[in-house]
Amino acid sequence: MRDIAISLVILGSLPAILFRPWIGVLMFAWLSLMTPHRFAWGFAYDFPFAAIVATATLMGLVITKDEVRFESSTVVWLLILLPAWTCVTYLFALEQVAATARLTEVLKVFLFVLVSAMVLRTRKHVHWMLWVIVISVGYFGAKGGAFTLATGGLHRVYGPPGDSFLSDNNAISVALIMVIPLMYYLREESGSKWIRRGLLAAMVLSGIAVLGTYSRGGLLAVSAMLIFLWFKSRRKALFALLLIPLVPLAITAMPERWFDRMNTISTYEEDASAMGRINAWKTAINIANDRPLVGGGFELYSGTTFAKYAPDPEDVHAAHSVYFQMLGEHGYVGLLIFLALGVAAWSTARRTIALAKAKPEHAWAGNLARAFQVSLVGYAVGGMFVNIGYWDLMYYEIVLVLVACRLASAPAQPARSAALDPGIPGVRPAHAQRRAR
Repeated sequence: MRDIAISLVILGSLPAILFRPWIGVLMFAWLSLMTPHRFAWGFAYDFPFAAIVATATLMGLVITKDEVRFESSTVVWLLILLPAWTCVTYLFALEQVAATARLTEVLKVFLFVLVSAMVLRTRKHVHWMLWVIVISVGYFGAKGGAFTLATGGLHRVYGPPGDSFLSDNNAISVALIMVIPLMYYLREESGSKWIRRGLLAAMVLSGIAVLGTYSRGGLLAVSAMLIFLWFKSRRKALFALLLIPLVPLAITAMPERWFDRMNTISTYEEDASAMGRINAWKTAINIANDRPLVGGGFELYSGTTFAKYAPDPEDVHAAHSVYFQMLGEHGYVGLLIFLALGVAAWSTARRTIALAKAKPEHAWAGNLARAFQVSLVGYAVGGMFVNIGYWDLMYYEIVLVLVACRLASAPAQPARSAALDPGIPGVRPAHAQRRAR
């Protein structure tokens, strides 16, 4: 039954995707982030749903009468340059066979990120995409938080089954940290008390799930986000008063084994996992110094490569860091492009906030940009300890901020047209938000 239900939902969306390719982008993001077909046990588990949806979406770009436009910007060109550079480094990859499969996967990710930048044109599109992201990742937060409460935190929380980017406990912790600010944004924009309550519960459970992952990087990322929020808060004293009792209360509820795990942050020299990561980081640096332009290419984590470049050749580890992942695999050029994209996205968010201040009807865009900045801080810190350099969530978020900036830059619309905008369920139109405030 589960296989049939999932198949009916996905395949049943194909006619709509052909004429509304933005729906295809939503469906592809859902399949990528949540991997719902992996919850089936029959034919749906390995069925090529993503390929079918991708084909329908690309066909829809030709058939649709909706606006489809490629708009030039620094962010967009960097989103093109990054995968283009990985194609260059692939030609010089140390592990050519293993690199081929990863290159195909990465190009699919960036193709649909760029397609999303072409078809997501309105506030409604932005909010629907946010809901897809929040539901896809938030499901594991709600489930993981409930599991942590039920077991007293004795067992770790993991992401979706299969070969998802989020299967690892460290990866799902960073994902939840990134999505919590988006949940908060949707809660503030919602006019339904039940949606607001549901999102509040999801935020709390997701926060508990982060602790339940036993991820040390997740703990550091949460700390960095809270510090950033405190600096950005207009009521620093009130913010501190709320956090002082809540954070210790949540942490002290965890079992002793959780504290033992977190204490290894300060005694990393005695932890085999931490030392393995440091060995992989030094290996990435050695590869980049030897091959500064192209690095070692995708999937360089083999005994042969480590025998040549690693301080400890016997300890073969993945990079466990988006920064060393980019440095080792794509050289200093690849790392520079990756960092430039983050800086450009942050600058776009700042510009959106500034534009929204002058246009009350676009206040939602400024609020979304602020949520993105918080999410980016979580990614930047949490990503120091996990391989999610090619994970599409962050790139989708960048696109959403880019769309919000474009909409906030547009001339103000008459009040009547705003009143006629149906928006999406649970989200107040701009004029209703102004009255509510």
